Amino acid sequence: MLWQIGLLICAAFCFLYYAVICISLRKWDSTFARFWPAAGAAFVVCGILLRVTELDPVIYILLALAAGIFLYTEGKILSCMNSRKEADCAWLIVLGAHVEGDRVTDSLKRRLNRAFRYLESHPYARAVLSGGQGEGEAVSEAEAMAGYLKAKGIDPKRLVLEDRSTTTEENLRFSKALIGSVEEPVGIVSNNFHLYRACLLAESFGYRKACPMAAGCHPVLLINYMVREFFAVWKAWIKKKC
Repeated sequence: MLWQIGLLICAAFCFLYYAVICISLRKWDSTFARFWPAAGAAFVVCGILLRVTELDPVIYILLALAAGIFLYTEGKILSCMNSRKEADCAWLIVLGAHVEGDRVTDSLKRRLNRAFRYLESHPYARAVLSGGQGEGEAVSEAEAMAGYLKAKGIDPKRLVLEDRSTTTEENLRFSKALIGSVEEPVGIVSNNFHLYRACLLAESFGYRKACPMAAGCHPVLLINYMVREFFAVWKAWIKKKC
């Protein structure tokens, strides 16, 4: 009975959260948002099955194991989300995100503001702005980022553009080639939910010390991004083992 109640509560949360996302952002197809009604429907089906059928106790053990795996992974993601004492980095890598035309979006603006604060307080530091040009983008993400930071007063000579990458893996691999040596600390700037995976990938590419520099994200979307990142982290773990 408790399992049924728990599943129905989860279903209600999924449907309600999807409604909140749609109302807050005024669109129904935000990144990963359609996961929530699908998950809600899955919880409803599971709740009904538990009510009308007698399931093997092993199923309950598997459900508990799945919950444990999810919580463990989210704990790893959370471990890089809080601000720590900043390392002294000569280089930052600002990971790109989608731009609308030539304008930076909310997520990318938060990353750039985080980078700007560091560059302003560390006048010797330089930044690689990493991101290519995708569908619906009038310029590369790197160009859009450079324009934003220049408008805030950052010397263009301190900015290096990497405008070929389309994934986080490519962001880090192509940026490494531009930096040269990654034996010293390198600041990785991204939204808080993204940093555990970004630093994990950086270390797999030979960065001696990848230093997470967390920017926030839209508060309504934090749960959405945290759940999406669960799947992305597992993909990164599996690729690292292969």
